[in-house]
Amino acid sequence: MKLIKLTAISAAILASTAALAADPIIVVDGDETVVYEAEPVAVAYQAEPSYAYDADAGALRNTTGAVVGGTKTLFQTVTHPAAVSAEIGTLGYGANIAWGVNDKTELQAGWSGMNFDGDRDLNANDSWINWDKALGDGYGNYQGTMDYDVDFSNPYIGVQMRPFANNFTVGAGTMVPRNKLAATLTADSGSTANVSIDGVDYQVDTATIRAENKNKLAPYATIGYRPNITQNWGVFGELGAAYMGKMDAEVTGVTGTSANIADFAAAAEKEIKDKDVWYPIVKVGATYRF
Repeated sequence: MKLIKLTAISAAILASTAALAADPIIVVDGDETVVYEAEPVAVAYQAEPSYAYDADAGALRNTTGAVVGGTKTLFQTVTHPAAVSAEIGTLGYGANIAWGVNDKTELQAGWSGMNFDGDRDLNANDSWINWDKALGDGYGNYQGTMDYDVDFSNPYIGVQMRPFANNFTVGAGTMVPRNKLAATLTADSGSTANVSIDGVDYQVDTATIRAENKNKLAPYATIGYRPNITQNWGVFGELGAAYMGKMDAEVTGVTGTSANIADFAAAAEKEIKDKDVWYPIVKVGATYRF
């Protein structure tokens, strides 16, 4: 009987082992032959993936979409500015394009300039031109006529910020100054036509003075106010200054009655070249926002 039980147990183990093979199992017990029909058993295995992609994982992230999307956003930003403006002021008339960086900051690229010529009668109290900035304070008492030709060109790039998230603005940037001034002075008949440079007086009948920017870059800073009139339209006003730096100068065609007139050209050129020019910025304009 023990043998039969052990044999039955062995048969059960064998049947389990060979469950996947549907062939019958034959067990011989003494003179008896017993046939066991093994039922096939299906075993399901859950396959574990070798790698599960997690879009939020920090170690490995699919950035293809982000790169493409970022490039598209940059392209759209460059080709779709936030605003365009027209302006007029001490540097002339001009325009700029602005791109929004965030709700408080804009990048600007623009140009301002002017070109005009003419003539004007001057006298000792003339204030039409700021002599200290253009030619020198010694020309303030010159009595005569000035023929002038002014050519201003100032491309610029800068940033416009709203530090308090309101209409008050602060701007900073740099210009590429290409400003030229030519003036021919002709003394009135019988006038003293006096020009004083470094304490030395010169009696000048005629002179042609040319000056232009020497510095290639001119940093500037402004403060302003930019209210919106409608959802798209706004106006602005700005005050500030640009550091133009040194000027190049050339003085020719000098005639006069004083004994030292031969020294006037060199003295006049030196006076202009030695000055550091700070140019005032005053401008107003209108803005259209997209």
